[in-house]
Amino acid sequence: MNVVEIDGVSQRYGRATVLHGLNLNLAPGEVLGLFGHNGAGKTTAMKLVLGLLRASAGQVRVFGRAPSDPHVRRWLGYLPENVTFYPQLSGVETLRHFARLKGAPMHQVDSLLEDVGLTAAATRRVKTYSKGMRQRLGLAQALLGEPRLLLLDEPTVGLDPFATQDLYRLLDRLRAAGTSIILCSHVLPGVEAHINRAAILTQGRLLALGSLAQLRAEAGLPTLIRGSGLQRVEVLQKRWSAAGHVTRPWGDEGLQVAACNGSKVELLRQLLAEDSPSDVEILAPSLEDLYRHYMNSHQITAQEAAL
Repeated sequence: MNVVEIDGVSQRYGRATVLHGLNLNLAPGEVLGLFGHNGAGKTTAMKLVLGLLRASAGQVRVFGRAPSDPHVRRWLGYLPENVTFYPQLSGVETLRHFARLKGAPMHQVDSLLEDVGLTAAATRRVKTYSKGMRQRLGLAQALLGEPRLLLLDEPTVGLDPFATQDLYRLLDRLRAAGTSIILCSHVLPGVEAHINRAAILTQGRLLALGSLAQLRAEAGLPTLIRGSGLQRVEVLQKRWSAAGHVTRPWGDEGLQVAACNGSKVELLRQLLAEDSPSDVEILAPSLEDLYRHYMNSHQITAQEAAL
């Protein structure tokens, strides 16, 4: 059974439709990334899963039940984008307060503060916390009660690079333990190694859905091969250009070629047979590349439809 099932869901606010026939699912122990510009419908989708909104059309099921089911809510953890707490309480007092509300064991408070790197600041008032510290406290709050489903809306907002990596390592541990996670983010670099699938939305519509390997195959974007320390740059460039491959010089004695249509292995064979590179880099299309591709394709399609 899927943890989350979103079937043909549309959501309207008055005359404005913010989701159009959305279909999504989340498997046990899976991390699904939701990506899109502001207004794409990411936060609305999360609120539907949380039971904070009722779908205008279609159906949302969480653990096979309605999101508003009290049993379901005990299994959820949620970190909103703009997290706020009582400023006069300390970090540890804040977590104890939420632990009582959730019915979570008090012994989790200290361990969660350690997990998010706030042990040293546990007794300080929240009003003295930086934005990144408040974000980490919010994550600890979301993890109280060991939720089976975790929803994170822009969890890296305000985090420095080290804290961001700590967050992703924590999410990896949670995934390995069987927690299902929906992660909504504007920050694409760094996240792709920590998700199983990506869902790209725009204007309330799902543009693309799949693993990075599936999206790369669907998009058909080239893999870049970069060879350094070459002796036969001109020979290789002439051969590859004649075969229709896009090439350009790379550094002083290097060459970059864009491998399309499954030509990566053959181009590597030719490179190693014709020359003795000091270094070879293989750069598959990143999540950011894929996101840009699907967004640009959508804009072109919309422009053509308007003609």
